[in-house]
Parts: sequence; C-alpha cells; structure tokens
Amino acid sequence: MKRNNDRDWFEARRETFERAVKAPMLALMERLTLGMAGYAPEHVRPAAKCLFRIYRDTRFSADKSPYKTHLGAWWSHTGMPKTSGAGFYMHVSGTEFVIAAGAYMPEKEQTLAIRRHLMEHLADWKRLIENRKLLRVFSVHDPMALTRPPKGFPPHHPAIEWIRWRQWGVTAHVPAEYALRSTLAADIEKRFRLAAPLVHFLNAPLAAAARPRRVWTAPLPRK
Repeated sequence: MKRNNDRDWFEARRETFERAVKAPMLALMERLTLGMAGYAPEHVRPAAKCLFRIYRDTRFSADKSPYKTHLGAWWSHTGMPKTSGAGFYMHVSGTEFVIAAGAYMPEKEQTLAIRRHLMEHLADWKRLIENRKLLRVFSVHDPMALTRPPKGFPPHHPAIEWIRWRQWGVTAHVPAEYALRSTLAADIEKRFRLAAPLVHFLNAPLAAAARPRRVWTAPLPRK
C-alpha cells in the first residue's frame, strides 16, 4: 500500500486485505481484550469498536493519499470518546509493530486535569514513570513538552518537568516480523499489563469528570 496508495489498486485487493490483514488483526484484538478483563476492565470494548479505519482523513491534509500504511487499534476508557483519555494502543505496518499505552495529545480540559493530578500525586507518578520493569520493554513517548510552565502552574513545583508535558505515555517500536511470532498476543499482553497502572493513573481525574451524575427528581404525588 505504501507503493500503491490509490483506490483502484486497493479495491482490486480488498478481499486480500479483509482476509489476510483485518481478520487476523481483529482476532488478535479479541484475544487481548479477553485478557484486559483481569487488569483493565474499564477498557474492555468490542474489537470492531477499537479498530481504526484504514481510510485517511484527508480533509485538512496536503497529502491526499486515501489509505493509511498501517492498521491500528486503540482501547479507550469506557465512557470516553474513542480517541480520548489514556488507553492502550498497537499498530502494524510493513516496517514495524508498535505497542503503546498512555494519553496522547489529550484535549485541553483533559490535559489540565492530568496536570493538576500530577501536582497532587507526584510521588505516585514518579514511581510509575520511573518503573524499571516498565522501561525494560518500553521507552517514554515523546512528551512534546512546553518550553515554559503552562499558565497557572508554579514554575518551581517539584512536578513541573512532567506538568510541562503535553502527552504522557510509553511506546515500544519493534520490527514488523514481530507480528509473525507465535507468542505475539502474550508478548503484547505482558507489556499492556505493565503499563496498566500508568494508564489508570492518567485516567483517574478524567474518569471522575466523565462519570454521569445522578440527577435528583422529586417523587410523584400519591393519588
């Protein structure tokens, strides 16, 4: 697809894509989702709801190529929009397999909530982001940090290094051949399990805000 990114070429091979790429990806996702019930139940969602479309959104891009050259999946927190909050991610392309977890470019209100959470729970965050077992299988994702402290946050706060970040997560890039391993699902699950506490930490202030509030209504008068 990287060499032949056009609709005619893809449509002539759609059956191959559905059978040899999409179906195995969904099967892998279903297996991983079953495991999540034990360590991230808030992220258990139907596989089809977690799979990203192969089609690119070209409305605001100079690159009008119609298709992505990778197939990805994102397990978001139940009750949050698909690309919102912190979650678990993977994708496969012709050159690499990517496994990741965290909050990537969250919206403005979520970014603010995470930053405030970091101020209040710095010791917990340091323990998570500096976990040696986690960093043996992941690297810290590019935080796209601000050059200055964000407005409203004290510049000398002990958590300011992480408060300046605009995304919080970990990522592993491995060769595409990784997808052919018989232990693929187990390997991904091992990494997701290690990253789960980090994801839970980042979602803590977001899930509370997203949780619907109970609305009190007056009882109906008796007849």
